Amino acid sequence: MLSKSNKHYIFTSESVTEGHPDKVCDQISDGILDAALKEDPKSRVAIETLVTTGLVVVAGEMTTNTYIDVPKVVRGIIKDIGYTDPAIGFDWENCAVVTSIDAQSADISQGVSEGEGLYKEQGAGDQGMMFGYATDETPEFMPLPIVLAHKLTQKLASVRKAGELPWLRPDGKSQISIEYIDGQPKRADTVVISTQHTAEVEHDEIEREVIEKIIKPVCGEWLDNKTKYYVNPTGKFIIGGPHGDSGVTGRKIIVDTYGGHGSHGGGAFSGKDPSKVDRSAAYMARYIAKNIVAAGLAKSCEVQLAYAIGVADPVSLLVNTDGTANIPEEKIAEVVRKVFPLKPAGIIEHLRLRRPIFRLTTNYGHFGRNLDEFTWEKTDKAEELKQAAGV
Repeated sequence: MLSKSNKHYIFTSESVTEGHPDKVCDQISDGILDAALKEDPKSRVAIETLVTTGLVVVAGEMTTNTYIDVPKVVRGIIKDIGYTDPAIGFDWENCAVVTSIDAQSADISQGVSEGEGLYKEQGAGDQGMMFGYATDETPEFMPLPIVLAHKLTQKLASVRKAGELPWLRPDGKSQISIEYIDGQPKRADTVVISTQHTAEVEHDEIEREVIEKIIKPVCGEWLDNKTKYYVNPTGKFIIGGPHGDSGVTGRKIIVDTYGGHGSHGGGAFSGKDPSKVDRSAAYMARYIAKNIVAAGLAKSCEVQLAYAIGVADPVSLLVNTDGTANIPEEKIAEVVRKVFPLKPAGIIEHLRLRRPIFRLTTNYGHFGRNLDEFTWEKTDKAEELKQAAGV
């Protein structure tokens, strides 16, 4: 976790649009997961996607009691994203869709299914460590750089879909560097936007319109006369999406989480059903950290959970507040164990993770968006934490 004791520094985070090749893959993987959960909430799913010029490859493991028309799901998602023009080099009607999906390994299944493995309870779907983070830096309880980076890519997408800049195309990225003084964000030092576009538009127009219609409406209060702008800094971005670069599920894990603030256990989210603690425990860790900060127990907080495959109880729980807590961190960890369910079955039930909600998570961050479906963003445990901690 970045120490807030640093007096003066610049921190950078990035985001990508839904047309970015890796995000196309995340959406396909989670779209297939949602299709399974919609009809069979106990589906076991671990789906990976690869996209490149004219091709989508879907592979992995899935055990479900429903039938999924995978090519239909894939094409519908690609169409929704905006890849509808064959001239782009990748479109929903003409791409090939290849699938290779097997059932979940019986060896894994027995460890995850209650009463079947060495232990009676439902165990974790894999080993590993997961992190959650929260800070009082923004109303979203997220670091400012990733909040602004996501808002920039959201604005790119909304302007494109509204037809306000008809030369915009689906692929795009944002990056913003925020200057901190005494641990607090003060100004935007540098803003970078790279957006796919049609061939006829000139770079000067792209730069002017992106600054006026994308950057200033989103970042206005953080900009000053020293802020540097880089818009399509290679000079052009006509070839993009899967035609310009291959994409793979799970390759934007820092974009998906905290933009580089906090730690990351390395496990991706998309395409995984909630029995995989890579996903469900990371959501719980965020839920815990956010409620700790919302309760006023600390100004920033990072929570680590770790699991052994097939075992229900976490092998470790760590609460790190970087010295911002007003009670001992050991006391906070003790209270967390009392207030929050930490076994996989309890996490899934409490956060209601067997619903088909996961494609919603794939763009603009799994955290920091207060949607009704995002149960892990609620601060409904803050008061209980305060009472249990005696604050």
